[in-house]
Amino acid sequence: MLFENKYIQQRIEKANVLRELGVNPYANNSARNTTISKYLNVNTDIFQKEEKRDENRHYTVAGRIKFFRLMGKASFLKIEDESGILQIYVARDNLPEGFYNNVFKKNIEVGDIIEVTGYPFITGKGELSLHVHDLTILTKSISPLPEKYHGIQDKELRYRQRYLDLIMNSQVRKTFHIRSKVISLTRRFFEDKGFLEVETPMMHPIPGGANAKPFVTHHNALGVDRYLRIAPELYLKRLIVGGFEAVFEINRNFRNEGMDATHNPEFTSIEFYWAYKTYKDLIEITKEYFEYLFEHLDLPMTLPYGDVEIDFNKFSEVPLIESLTTIGGVPADITEDKDKIIAFMKEKNLDVNEAMNLGQLQGELFDEYVEEKLINPTFITEYPVEISPLARRSDEKPHLTDRFELFIAGKEIANAFSELNDPLDQLQRFEGQIEAKDAGDDEAHEMDEDFVNALSYGMAPCAGQGIGIDRLVMMLTNEHSIRDVLLFPAMKPIKHEIDLHADEEEEK
Repeated sequence: MLFENKYIQQRIEKANVLRELGVNPYANNSARNTTISKYLNVNTDIFQKEEKRDENRHYTVAGRIKFFRLMGKASFLKIEDESGILQIYVARDNLPEGFYNNVFKKNIEVGDIIEVTGYPFITGKGELSLHVHDLTILTKSISPLPEKYHGIQDKELRYRQRYLDLIMNSQVRKTFHIRSKVISLTRRFFEDKGFLEVETPMMHPIPGGANAKPFVTHHNALGVDRYLRIAPELYLKRLIVGGFEAVFEINRNFRNEGMDATHNPEFTSIEFYWAYKTYKDLIEITKEYFEYLFEHLDLPMTLPYGDVEIDFNKFSEVPLIESLTTIGGVPADITEDKDKIIAFMKEKNLDVNEAMNLGQLQGELFDEYVEEKLINPTFITEYPVEISPLARRSDEKPHLTDRFELFIAGKEIANAFSELNDPLDQLQRFEGQIEAKDAGDDEAHEMDEDFVNALSYGMAPCAGQGIGIDRLVMMLTNEHSIRDVLLFPAMKPIKHEIDLHADEEEEK
C-alpha cells in the first residue's frame, strides 16, 4: 500500500502539524519574480562591492530544497529550480517570532518546495547567496528523496520514476532540454526551406510505410480493427499526389517489435517529402540539416560517443554492395551470388535462411559485417530492390534502388529514397510483399490498394526521408540507450500491475 513507510508517515505528520499551525503545506499563492539563474546572473556585481552585499535589492525565488545544514540560530540551504541551484541563508532573527523554531526547524526538510525573499550577499567562502527575510512553504514532500551523494543507482527505478530521476539529476534534465531543442530546430529548419507541416492519421486501416509488425486496436464505432501507425509515409505521399510539393510531419510511430538499446515500441521521427527532387538532393539537405543543428545547439562538430569520436565534418557515401567488401571485408567474388553468400555465411557459423533472395542476403551481410563499423556519418546507397518495396528503381541498375540510409556510430539514423511513382511497379512490389508475408515474414508490407490507386492519378517525381529523432538525440548527448532520451520509455509491468491485469481478465 502507498505511504505505509514510517519515514513517509513522519512527513505526513509534519504536514498535519503545519496545518494546525495555520500554514498550508500545499499553498498556491507564489509570488516568485525571478529564476535562480537570472538571480545569479544579475547579481555578479556584488563580488565587486566592498561589503559584498546589497540590502536594497530584493528578490523572490522558489525551488526544491536539495541540501539543509541546520544550526542553532541560522541555517544554510540549497534550493533548486529548473534553471539552477542557489544557496540561501535563513536566520532566526530575520523571520517572524517563533517561525524559525516552531515551523522551519521542525517541519521543513529536504525535498520540500519553498519560496524565499531576500537580498544578495557573498558568503565567507565566496559564494553568491540569498539572505532570507521571508520564507513560505509551497509544497510539502511526503516521500523522502534518495541520499544526495549516491542519487538513484538503479536504472530501472530511474526509468519507472522519471520524475524522481529529474529531481535528482540535472544532467538528465539537460538531455531533455537538448531533445526539445532538436525537435524545435527541426521544425524551423524545414519551415524555412518552404516545407508545410501536416498531420496524418495515427490509426490506419492497413499498416504501411515500413516493414514492421504493428500494434492492433479496435474501433468500436466502426466495428473494425485499426493499426497504430508504423510510419506516415503512404499518407504523406498521397499529399504529394494531391499537389503539395514539400511536406513534413514530426510524428510518433509504433512498432510491435523487440526492445533493446536502440529500439522502443513507440518512437519519434520526422518524415518529409519533396517533389521534383531525388535522393541525391536529400543527401545535400541532410548535410545542411546537421550543420544547422550544430550551429544552433552550439555544439562542436566532433563529438564523443562512448569510446569513439564522431566527426560531423566527414560525411561519406558508399554503395551497399561495395561496402560489403571495402568496409566489411567480405570477398568481392561472393557478394552478388546467392549460393556463394549462403556458403560463406555457413562457413562463418552465421544463421542463414536459405529461402531468402539475393537482396535479403546482401542485407544480412551488411548487418553482420558493415553496420557497426560506420562511425562518422555515412550514406549507404543503392539498396537492392528486394529490401526496398517503396523505393524507385535505378535507371542504370534496375536491380537496385535510388535509396540511402544514413549511419552514425554504427546505428541507422535516417532512411531515404527517390519515391516509386509507377503504379504498376508499386502494385508488383506489394504483391511480392504479400508472397513474403504468406511465406512467414510477419513484417512484410501489406497491400494498400488505395495508395496504388492514388499513384494511378500521377505523383510528381519526388524524394522522401525519415530521420529518427530518438537516435539522433542519443548521438548528440552521448547516451547509449534509447531509454535515456525518452522521458517515459516502455517498461515491463511490475508485479502488482500484472496481478491487477489478471484480476481484470477474471472479471471479464
